[in-house]
Amino acid sequence: MLNEFTISRGKAMINFSLKYCDNRQKLLNSYGFKKVIDSFIQVLKKDNVIIYDYYIKYFNNNDDEFAQSLVQVFKFLTVCDENEIVKVDNRYSVCFSDKDLFIELIELLYSYWRRLDRISIVRNSSVGEGLQDVRFTQANSQFNDLILATYRRIEETVMGFQHRVYRQLIAGANAGLILNDEVSWNCPIEYKGLAAVPFISTVIFQPPLITYTKRNTRDGIFQEHSSNPIANISLNDDEWFIFPAWVGNMLTFVYFHKDFIDHGLGLSNLFELATPSSYIGKKPDMIYVFGYADGHEEKRTFYYKDKQNDILIGYANYCDDIDYFGYMKKMLLTLHNVKQMEYDRLPIHGAMVNIALKNGKESNIIIMGDSGAGKSESLEAFRNLNEKYIRHMRIIFDDMGYLNIEADGSVKGYGTEIGAFVRVDDLDPSYAYQQLDRGIYTNPDKVNARVTIPVATYEVISKGYKVDYMLYANNYAETDQKITFFDDLDKAIEVFEDGARKAKGTTSEVGLVKSYFANPFGPVQERELAEKLVRRYFGKMNDNGVKIGEIHTSLAIEGRTKEGPRLAAEELFSLINE
Repeated sequence: MLNEFTISRGKAMINFSLKYCDNRQKLLNSYGFKKVIDSFIQVLKKDNVIIYDYYIKYFNNNDDEFAQSLVQVFKFLTVCDENEIVKVDNRYSVCFSDKDLFIELIELLYSYWRRLDRISIVRNSSVGEGLQDVRFTQANSQFNDLILATYRRIEETVMGFQHRVYRQLIAGANAGLILNDEVSWNCPIEYKGLAAVPFISTVIFQPPLITYTKRNTRDGIFQEHSSNPIANISLNDDEWFIFPAWVGNMLTFVYFHKDFIDHGLGLSNLFELATPSSYIGKKPDMIYVFGYADGHEEKRTFYYKDKQNDILIGYANYCDDIDYFGYMKKMLLTLHNVKQMEYDRLPIHGAMVNIALKNGKESNIIIMGDSGAGKSESLEAFRNLNEKYIRHMRIIFDDMGYLNIEADGSVKGYGTEIGAFVRVDDLDPSYAYQQLDRGIYTNPDKVNARVTIPVATYEVISKGYKVDYMLYANNYAETDQKITFFDDLDKAIEVFEDGARKAKGTTSEVGLVKSYFANPFGPVQERELAEKLVRRYFGKMNDNGVKIGEIHTSLAIEGRTKEGPRLAAEELFSLINE
């Protein structure tokens, strides 16, 4: 970032490398503080007309004069009382003619600031050795204390007495990034315009991190494009960041515009952040450019196979419609799945868990299904049975993984993500609250509210676990028997490929819908290849004695959202215990 402070789309970016405020006067004299006041006055004009009209008439109906005066009054209030301020300049007396109204103005400003996504940035000209991480953490903590102390000093001076209750809220930056400039990677000539963008090396945030986006669902699927959408484009290093991620075993460079930084932060709870040693001098398997302003107002999301450089490209243009984390996550999974199929591996849209029971038995279970079928909810039900049945439970993947036929002929499952992006409504309330200290919450007061939480380590998801149970999640059919197995392999393949589920509101779909192999993120687009892989892998699993069947989660049946997954989990454990 070349600017010390920017504010856009409800996001404030604070560049500690260019300006770090360590006392009140630096803070109140800063360019950033004036920008916040300017932005706040425009919000005040729109949402609190009575307060705005009361003050603006004293400042010649001039917003800039109003802003300048507020900045000056706040500076005075950190060192003077109201009588001394009025003696200096009587025009500031308007701020004290109705103290209750002025205190309300101060509270509105404070609340406006705290509603912003506030991200601090440090840019390093070379890859650091780790000490800057500690200093950056301390700097964020001290900045938070400074904001709180300044707000309290100003308000208490106006009130004439101290607060009696102090709430230690996060008032400074609620997230921070350490960026590395001048990272040299094996960049093909077509992508030289991407080379200047800084790499994220460290992410710091204060949970629970709550973000609000323009959209709350995703729709459509990502299709292959006939031409390379990012060839020869140039990205401004002041507006773009790279999150170098391990998506499964695929090295991926995720470029995102700063206006969508909340989605970039979400990646830190979902994918493993790659270390510099894993990408310096290397060529990525995949590149995703998220939020490029290409002049089109309509949503444009697709992928391109750069066969010459052996890089899979993802693309989403700058528009309100992509402002939902699902567009970040699902494109990356689509790229991953297409790439894995090229390597003769079978992507699975589902959840996999390694369960060690108290009786000494151990099983690796895959529950496959599209969004809302009950994958995560079944894992949650397993977790709730922990005390009764389970000695240890490892989540291999929560949403997407892949199968590989090993050299010894066994079929093993691997994960793509270290985290989960799940519906808050479908989690047990106690578990949802337990995640407050590490979760990133998106639109928590709306339908399809989501939380992104870490659920596994990269070492676990990349180890590989032999498949024992392969189950399709049926969320709409009511049955007494929650677990059924197929005697006919062709019938099993038919059910899995049919991909039927009742939509739960996680996308724009409604009613009973189908998608090939319950996976619109790769197999639908590459169906001919996927069909060959499905028959090969299901045949191999059948030969190996893997139990292939259905688990009836009842997730889409009215009144069975919680009970259905629980009963299915109990029945499954009874089978494993036999």
